[in-house]
Amino acid sequence: MVNNYGILLEMVRDYKSLKEIESIGLSGSSTANSADSTSDYDIYIYGKSEPPVEKRRKITQKYADTMEIDNHNFETGDVFYLKETGKPIDIMYRHPDFIENNIKWVWEECHASLGYTTCFIDNIKKTEILYDKNGWLKKMQDRISTPYPEKLAENIIKKNFNYLKDAMFSFYDQLASAVERNDFVSVNHRCAAFLASYFDTIFAKNRLLNPGEKKLVTFALKNCRFLPDGFEADVKTLAVGEVPKRVPTAARMVENLRKIL
Repeated sequence: MVNNYGILLEMVRDYKSLKEIESIGLSGSSTANSADSTSDYDIYIYGKSEPPVEKRRKITQKYADTMEIDNHNFETGDVFYLKETGKPIDIMYRHPDFIENNIKWVWEECHASLGYTTCFIDNIKKTEILYDKNGWLKKMQDRISTPYPEKLAENIIKKNFNYLKDAMFSFYDQLASAVERNDFVSVNHRCAAFLASYFDTIFAKNRLLNPGEKKLVTFALKNCRFLPDGFEADVKTLAVGEVPKRVPTAARMVENLRKIL
């Protein structure tokens, strides 16, 4: 039986031969104990400059027949399927400054975003280090090994909970307007934005890092000590329920969340 992880380690030996590469890490569902049969390997390659495209292509051709090299849909990346097993591989190239600045801004200076505030912190914390030429990636993990900053939790809750419904032109207001206009695309957008801030608030209340976009209900039910009444049913209704039920559901979610804060 072919071992995907064994192939991955062989690939790492090839990539680390490129002089531009400083660190390589495996993260995502593979290291968060949430992978399933559809999950890919998320590989993060760090360096102050990107390796040449043709050298990356040459390495990829050893392991894949189907590939897309140097896409820029989000960040610079190479994606492909292992030809021996069909396992999807998603390689992302990042400048070390990007992570250092995020750690400083979020973890050390305690700035909050509307949704997903601590996702990159979670990504680094859960990274399995596969190569670390000068120990940079380990230093980043050490920087975030401190207890969850209380000021950060306060700032996330203040920013995200307030904009769910209490602030002017809140996500709730925008959702209500979209439903009134019968604008189904906007309804979808506003529900997604509402849920992003809703989960950011819940995770901050529980002093948990935000794991991203996937399997959030399962993660919350397993790991959160504090959850609003009706949590699972209300999230499902807001996400995929009948449109007329979305606005009253959002209002109820805010009030139930208010009670645990």
